[in-house]
Amino acid sequence: MSDSRIPGLYRLGIGERIDELVRLGWVSETDAVLLRSGSHVISSGVADNIIENVVAAFGLPFAVAPNFLVDGRDYIVPLVVEEPSVVAAVSGAARLARSSGGFTTECDESLLTGQIHLTGVSDVRSASSVILNAKDELLKYANAIHPRLLTRGGGVGEIEVRELELADGSQSIVVHLHVDTCDAMGANLVNTICEAVAPQLAALCDGKVAMSILSNLTDRSIVTTRVRLPLAELATSEDEAVAIRDAIVAADEIAHADPYRAATHNKGIMNGVDALAIATGNDWRAIEAGAHAFAVQDGQYRPLTRWTVNDNGDLAGEITLPLKLGIVGGTIDANPAAALGVRITGVDSALELAKLMAAVGLAQNFAAIRALVTTGIQEGHMRLHARSTASTTGPDEVTDNFPAKAAGKVILLGEHAVVYGKHAVALPICDAVSAGVSREQPQSMLTIPQWGVRHELNFDAADSGGLNAAVALIARELGVDTGGVSIHVNSRLPRAMGLGSSAAIAVSIIRAFVDEFELDINDERVNTIAFQCEKLAHGTPSGVDNTISTFARPMLFRRAESLEVSPIELDESPPIVIACGNSTGLTVEQVAGVRARRDENEQRYDAIFAEIDDISRAGAKALARADYDQLGSLMNICHGLLNAIEVSTPELENMVAIARAAGARGAKLTGSGGGGSIVAMCPGTQDSVEKALAMAGFSAMRTIMRPASCHAQ
Repeated sequence: MSDSRIPGLYRLGIGERIDELVRLGWVSETDAVLLRSGSHVISSGVADNIIENVVAAFGLPFAVAPNFLVDGRDYIVPLVVEEPSVVAAVSGAARLARSSGGFTTECDESLLTGQIHLTGVSDVRSASSVILNAKDELLKYANAIHPRLLTRGGGVGEIEVRELELADGSQSIVVHLHVDTCDAMGANLVNTICEAVAPQLAALCDGKVAMSILSNLTDRSIVTTRVRLPLAELATSEDEAVAIRDAIVAADEIAHADPYRAATHNKGIMNGVDALAIATGNDWRAIEAGAHAFAVQDGQYRPLTRWTVNDNGDLAGEITLPLKLGIVGGTIDANPAAALGVRITGVDSALELAKLMAAVGLAQNFAAIRALVTTGIQEGHMRLHARSTASTTGPDEVTDNFPAKAAGKVILLGEHAVVYGKHAVALPICDAVSAGVSREQPQSMLTIPQWGVRHELNFDAADSGGLNAAVALIARELGVDTGGVSIHVNSRLPRAMGLGSSAAIAVSIIRAFVDEFELDINDERVNTIAFQCEKLAHGTPSGVDNTISTFARPMLFRRAESLEVSPIELDESPPIVIACGNSTGLTVEQVAGVRARRDENEQRYDAIFAEIDDISRAGAKALARADYDQLGSLMNICHGLLNAIEVSTPELENMVAIARAAGARGAKLTGSGGGGSIVAMCPGTQDSVEKALAMAGFSAMRTIMRPASCHAQ
C-alpha cells in the first residue's frame, strides 16, 4: 500500500476518487468495477436470504477516510454512515496525528466469552469446585466440537466459574468459556460450543441449564490506542494551541464527572467505530453493547477516552474499549459490500482491524471535542448537512448573478453516430453555467466553487491541459489583456456527467470576457472558439455540446463538411427527467474506444450509426409534434444500439431500468457513456420517475429548458 495521506480527495467527484484510489493502490481494478457499477450493493434477492420478510435493500453512504497511520502502517478507512461531518472529522484528526507518528495500539488477548447459566444448584461453592476440577476434560470436549478451529490456532483456552445471587435470594452459577475465534466474529461458533457443553456442566453440578449464549461484554479483548498531538497541530499560535489543548482536557474531565455528558461523549466515539463496523460487516450492535457495559464497570457511566497533557506539554489521548471483530464468515461472506470494506482496509487479521477501529474512535472523539470547545459542533456539521440537503434540489436552485450565461445539453438521440456525420437531437439545459471576469486582481484565479476548483491561472501555459489551457486559448483568440484577470464560474452541471459542462463553461467564460472587455463578436464566433476548447478537452468532439451551449435551442444537428443545424420549434417543455450516476465518463476515452472498435468492425458499426441517424431524424419530428410516446420508444431503441457499441455500463443500465419501471415511456444514456447520466421521457410520470431514481441513490432533476431560446445574445 502507498501513503494514505491523500490531499484534496474530498474535492474530486466519485468516479475521480475511485480512479485516484486505484492509482495509489488502495483499491484494485476489480473492486473499482464493483464501486463504479454499484454491484457491490446487495440485491433484494440476496437480502431475502439474510433476513425475513424482505421488501427491498436499504442504502447508506459508503465513504473512505484517508490519512490514518496506525502502528507505523498506513490505512484508508471505509466508513458507512449517514451523519454529516463524521468522515471529514476522522480524516482531519488522522492527518494531524501523522506528524507525531500516528496512533499506537496494544491488545494482550482477543477472546470471545461464552456463558452457560446454571440454576437449581444446591451448593454453588461445591459445584464450582467440581467444575474447575473437571476443567481439562471439559476443555478437551469443547475443543472437539470445532476441531478445525483448534487447527487454525484457536479454540477454547480457559474455563472460569462465577457465582451469582439472584433477586429472590437464590444462587446460580455461570460458567465462562473463553474462546479464541481467530479471524471470525465467532458468535455462532461460541454459541454452538456453549450449547454442546451445557448438559455436561448441568450433570456435574446437578443443576439445570437456564441458558447458553455468548456475552457481548468482550472484556477479554480489550484494545488500547494512544495518540500524541503536538501544540503546533492544534493552532498556528502557541497561546491559541494551549487554550485549545486545555479546553479539550477540561471537557474530558467534565465527561468523567457527569454521566449525562459521558453518554454524548461516547456516542461521538461510536460514530466512527460503528461506521467502520458496518463497512466491514461487523455486528455494530454487539460492539455498542459491549462498549457501554464496559463504560459503567466501576458503577458510574464514564467516557471510554482520556485526554491529558504530557510532560512535553502536548495533548495526549487514549481510548480503551472492548472490541472482538471478524474479517471472515457471517455477514462478510453474504454481503459483497462488507467484503469490499475489509479489502479496502488492507488488514491481515481481525485483531488488526480492531486496533484500526479503536484509532478511528479516538480520532473521532478528538475531532468532536475540539469542535465543541472551539467553533461549536454545529458549524461543520450544518455546513455539510446543507450540502447534503442541496444535493436533493434541482439545478435551478443554484444562485448566480453573472449575466454571461451558457446552456448545458442533454442529447435525446444520436450519441457517437454524430461523430461520423450523422444526426443528433439535443435539448438545452438553460442558464446552466454563468461566469464573471474581473480585472486588476492581485492574482489571476479561476474559481468554480461547485466543483471545488480554485487555482491560479497561467495564460502563458496554453499547452498545460485542462481548464487552464482552455482559458488561455479563449484569451488568445479574443486578443484580450490577461494581466490581473480572474474568473468566477457558477455551474449547475455536475462534472463529467455527459451534460455538456466543459462546453458550457467555455461559452460562459467567452461571454464573460466579451462583456468585461466590451468586445463585438457574434454567436457564430463564440461557437467557433468553444469548439476549439472542446477539442482540447475531448480530442475529436462532434460539436454538439458547444453548439447547443452557444445557441441554446432545441435542434437537430449534423456536422459533415460544414455545420448543419435545424432548430426544432416547441410549444412546450418536454417532460424529461435527467439522472446522474455515481461514476463519471470521459468523452475523449469513450470516443476513442468507439473509434477503435469501429476500425475492427467498420461495416457493422456504420450500419448501427445509419440506424441511429434514422432514429434521430424520426425523433426530431416526434419531438416537434410532442409525440412523447413515439419519442420514448425511439429513445429505448437508441439506448440498445449504444449498448451494442459498448458505451453503456451496469450502473447506467440499472438507472434506465429504474426509470422505465417507474413509468418512463423511454430512457437511455445521454452523452458519451462509460458512466455519467441518463435521460428519461416521462409524460405524466415525472414525479414518480424522479422519486424512484432519487430513492435508488441517484441525483435526479427535471430539465429547465424553455421552448423559446434560453437567452438572446
